[in-house]
Amino acid sequence: MLDIDHIYNISPVDGRYKDLTEEVRKYFSEYHLIKNRVIVEIEWLKKLATFKEFKIDKKDIKIFDKIKDEFDIEEALKVKEIEEITKHDVKAVEYYLDEKFKSYNIEKYNHLIHFACTSEDINNLAYGLMEKQLVEDVYIPNMNKLINAIKEKASEYAGIPMLSHTHGQNATPTTVGKELAIFVYRLNKILNKIKTEKITGKFNGTVGNFNAHIIAYPNIDWIKVSTEFVESFGLECNLFTTQIESHDNISIIFSEIKLLNNIILDFDNDMWMYISRNYFIQENKKGEVGSSVMPHKINPINFENSMANIKIANGILTVFIDNLQVCRMQRDLSDSSILRNIGTAIAHTIIAIKQSVKGISKVKANEEFLKEELNKTPEILAEAVQTILRKNGHENAYDILKNMTRGKNITIEEMRKFIEGLEIEPTDKENLLKLEPKDYVGLAEKLTKKVCD
Repeated sequence: MLDIDHIYNISPVDGRYKDLTEEVRKYFSEYHLIKNRVIVEIEWLKKLATFKEFKIDKKDIKIFDKIKDEFDIEEALKVKEIEEITKHDVKAVEYYLDEKFKSYNIEKYNHLIHFACTSEDINNLAYGLMEKQLVEDVYIPNMNKLINAIKEKASEYAGIPMLSHTHGQNATPTTVGKELAIFVYRLNKILNKIKTEKITGKFNGTVGNFNAHIIAYPNIDWIKVSTEFVESFGLECNLFTTQIESHDNISIIFSEIKLLNNIILDFDNDMWMYISRNYFIQENKKGEVGSSVMPHKINPINFENSMANIKIANGILTVFIDNLQVCRMQRDLSDSSILRNIGTAIAHTIIAIKQSVKGISKVKANEEFLKEELNKTPEILAEAVQTILRKNGHENAYDILKNMTRGKNITIEEMRKFIEGLEIEPTDKENLLKLEPKDYVGLAEKLTKKVCD
């Protein structure tokens, strides 16, 4: 039975495309933000417990962990109820933990909850955890699936000749596989950068100077404590901040995701054009409808859907890139509202990636058509002929071939007759006379294998 709840969703991310974005929801939602805030608050208490000054019994740390480990959707709703009163989401977490400590008879530690913290200390690490998990567990695996799907087709079609088009005009032949392999190379190059980028976090108080920490306990090395604490979450510690973490590193990642989206958009556009030119045949799936009135159509809907979602994702990512690094003096709240849309941007990106994967899985190269088209375009051998003329010392080689071929429909017989009359080395003439458009692909197959291997 169909789930009808999504019919009421405003955003297609949670409605029409719910099944495609389920894995994003597992890492980025209001629930996960609240849960990660609880995790950060509890882990900070555990870090304080390593210092004798805070007098935290080791046996009580198990209760801290129990509160953290048993946090679920019901507990999150309790936090939201508190927030209805406080109108402050991080303070609601602090009050929630107050109540939990009382229920476990460890309220003697309530004064240490949120000790020396500003809300942004908790928030930036909570977001950092979510961003890290989203990139590592969702985004990168999905990008790898797309790259592998393209690579598989590139390998399969490495040696299949295809007419190229530059400026929309017939151009020197290539192979289907080589044109796909280009996208494998481009996507991998930038994805590898994302894999090495570190998400940063801060934990240094209201304006980044450890003011409250030092006034309370001046003998503790708070810089060392902060660094260790941030790094315990798998983040890179940023010690030099205002009240907020500067968002430079995550903005770099968003920029790289946008660059990758642009490459996917380029791929989608090419596939759309190749399908429209009959270079690829789409799978005819029983029961599917291409047009409400034209029965013959199989539309390239997956690539079109991918294009649309990329444009929406890139629009949101551009807002991140242009605004997250900008903050008035030591703090304003503009970044808070912007960060809440990270899941939306990545969700649209994931939809696009999955649609492209599905799209390429449904196509196969139309070898017969590609061969016939090449046979009908012998003029593309003009480049080969003029290059051999240059090799043999003819200064006006380009103009000779231009006069013969530009704007004309010549046959292979006419091209061979022309070659017969050239004053060139016998071996060169023999090679040109045997040359057919399908053979004039250079090192395309070798280049394809170099990328795919």
